[in-house]
Amino acid sequence: MHTWFECKVKYLKIDEVSGREKKVSEPYLVDAVSFTEAENRIHKELEQMIRGEFMVSNISKANYADIFPFENADRWFKCKVSYVALDEGAGKEKKVSNTMLVMGNDLKEAYDNLMKALDGMTIDFEVNGINESPLMDIFPYETDLIKR
Repeated sequence: MHTWFECKVKYLKIDEVSGREKKVSEPYLVDAVSFTEAENRIHKELEQMIRGEFMVSNISKANYADIFPFENADRWFKCKVSYVALDEGAGKEKKVSNTMLVMGNDLKEAYDNLMKALDGMTIDFEVNGINESPLMDIFPYETDLIKR
């Protein structure tokens, strides 16, 4: 089971259009066992990507049930998926909602990739919403997450 932490990182970035430096705050997702490890891991990952100084301005736990990376996709989409589950203690059905991340180049491709990833589920589910995520990158422990 993964414990995901969203890390907001502030640094100076060169604007591709104007060529000027501008301050940015970008979110990244890190798989870690604690807040301290999340900060350590994001520093190690971004030291290779960002020139100059950067600061981790915020770390918060993120609640994602699943993450589905796909090759040839460049953006992350946040998907809300719900299904009906049986509450064995009460003997009643209840609606369960999960948040998932899936890669795609646009909204339609993200939906199609989500359907591919969830293909073969034995229960009926409903996609309640898909929105583009501001996440810049995701750093799991396993660098070989299943590529579809």
